[in-house]
Amino acid sequence: MPKTLKNCIYIALVLLQLTLVIVSDVGFYDAFSLSILLLIAAAYSMAMLLGQLTSLENEHKLIKPLIPTLFAFMLILTWESIVKGYAISPILMPAPSNIFHALINNIPMLWADFKQTYLKAVLAGYFIGCLSGFLVAQWAVRNKVLQDALMPLGNFMSAIPIVGIAPIMVMWFGFDWQSKAAVIVIMTFFPMFINTLTGLQSTDALHKDLMHTYAAKKSQIFLKNQLPHALPFIFNALKLNSALALIGAIVAEFFGTPIVGMGFRISTEVGRMNMDLVWATIVVAAIAGSLSYGALALLEKSLLFWHPSYREGKNS
Repeated sequence: MPKTLKNCIYIALVLLQLTLVIVSDVGFYDAFSLSILLLIAAAYSMAMLLGQLTSLENEHKLIKPLIPTLFAFMLILTWESIVKGYAISPILMPAPSNIFHALINNIPMLWADFKQTYLKAVLAGYFIGCLSGFLVAQWAVRNKVLQDALMPLGNFMSAIPIVGIAPIMVMWFGFDWQSKAAVIVIMTFFPMFINTLTGLQSTDALHKDLMHTYAAKKSQIFLKNQLPHALPFIFNALKLNSALALIGAIVAEFFGTPIVGMGFRISTEVGRMNMDLVWATIVVAAIAGSLSYGALALLEKSLLFWHPSYREGKNS
């Protein structure tokens, strides 16, 4: 069979499954059990199409983002098909279409929650935690006593669960976003400190000797030798902390917050069994976290174009 004809059949099976989900009533798999075979055929067809696109990934720039997009589409289609086809209770698992409707119909509320959690608590705590971890690491790289004192403390703090820190911070800093920012500072300080310290200590001895030969100042040694070597480690910490900060803020809001915030919305709507809005809030949090991570990855790529890992990836 010609390859073009195969691809047309694959696309037709996926579109047929999409049409079935749109036009059918709830519980259509219970009424026509064999129709599940169409979903299996559609999933197989998408897998074949993605396999062909993967082989063409290096030939066209648009194919690389198309692969995860199509995979996500098939995942959502499968989710919608199973939930709607077997009439699964929305309390157990709402359909993606219901989550989308809840997201669209509650934009003002979700935007207020996003501002409270992300734009206030997450950004403030993330900035303070990362900056303080970077500055202390810069100090500790020249102070062996500080290194020996803080490294075990970092391991100790990483073992403390968020649910143990959050209530204490709420008692200290109140119910507003400041207590959530304090939790984030604690969560993000030590990953940044440890990664930055490791990066600053990773400079080559030959480079150090060369800088001393030229009688370089401490600021010049830091900016032209230590900091470039530490940047990969720093960006690892920044990307890790972008996820930790959002998780910490949402969990901390379970222990006391004004009547706004992502964590507050999730805990409140779970009590009301309004799972569509709970999942819509989770989607907003996931999008915010993904965009933050993606922005940091793009910044890392633009600043570390000279790094061997990026040069090797480009040449390959």
